Amino acid sequence: MKAKEIQELIDFISNSGLAEVKIETDEFKLSIKKNSEVAVARPADVSNPQAVAVPQPAASHSPENNVNHAPAAASFLEVKSPMIGTFYRSPNPDSDYFVNVGDVIQKGQTVCIIEAMKLFNEVESEVSGKIVKILVDDASPVEYDQPLFLVEPQN
Repeated sequence: MKAKEIQELIDFISNSGLAEVKIETDEFKLSIKKNSEVAVARPADVSNPQAVAVPQPAASHSPENNVNHAPAAASFLEVKSPMIGTFYRSPNPDSDYFVNVGDVIQKGQTVCIIEAMKLFNEVESEVSGKIVKILVDDASPVEYDQPLFLVEPQN
């Protein structure tokens, strides 16, 4: 089950009035319990990325982030996490990263993987441009809607 399908299921349950749903197949078990006191997180609408002003970043000690620092007060787009999980820059520990600082990416290109509930979900960019900063370390936990990359739009 893909992350989008899980989110659609969560949205359906939220709107249906059901308090709890359990789904079990050969590949996975899924239990969703609605708590009326807690708001349900929804994935970012990455089709409408937000432009943000970013100040001059401080020097980074990690080599992959220490290249091509962003100019002051430039307008960048954020690629945000569509879910809670663990951020991975490559498909496996022996592979190259999907993207690095300075890489030019295209809309639809896989930029990272987010692991959630033992499912590895490829995150595709909804924007085209140049990666100017990677905001999350490899194998770090991420929150829903957390910025992962800063992208300089290409004309």
